[in-house]
Amino acid sequence: MTLYLDTADRTLWADLMPTGLFRGITTNPLLAARAGLDYPRIDWSEMAAQAADLGAVEFHAQVFGPPESYVDWAGDLYAAGRAAGIETIVKIPLVEAAIRATPAIKALGGRILMTACYDAKQMFVAKALGADFIAPYFGRMAEAGMDAISHLATMARMNEGQGKPCTVLVASLRSAEQMVALADVGHDCFTISPDVARALLDCPQSIAAFESFEATIKAR
Repeated sequence: MTLYLDTADRTLWADLMPTGLFRGITTNPLLAARAGLDYPRIDWSEMAAQAADLGAVEFHAQVFGPPESYVDWAGDLYAAGRAAGIETIVKIPLVEAAIRATPAIKALGGRILMTACYDAKQMFVAKALGADFIAPYFGRMAEAGMDAISHLATMARMNEGQGKPCTVLVASLRSAEQMVALADVGHDCFTISPDVARALLDCPQSIAAFESFEATIKAR
């Protein structure tokens, strides 16, 4: 099971990365805005270094702006990762203009993730491009009335014995229960919000059992 923390809020990084649950951190322009950051002005070297200091092995960030700027930006992100001692992975939206820029980004030698996936058919695009990851937006798919579980089950099967696997990194999750349902159809790689992370850490019955154990020791 591989988990990533999906936020640009470094206070939350500092809170949750020490749990040891997360292989890395993922972010994008929307998450940066929620954290009060101006995405084009982010110092990616600083971000990558802080992620590494907190124990992250990978740091994923998304291209932005005119597609003709993607390759230079991706090169800078890869360089920031090398300097910080962490693998940086470039996230590329599954839209035509970005897809056309993908081979040049791939040629830089770093790993790539195709993001904003809403349909199992987009696995064909990701695998044909040699993408290392694809990130389906499970919660948004379900909220749009799509049969999200069916699409995700199909995506899991599309990796079975069909060339190099493209890791399905499920995103846009609303609850730990959704993660359990997805694990049941073959998924084991998730990027989750701090709220979902805290839900994984919290089980009232476990807390009650722990408190009972501690009370027994103190009563002796």
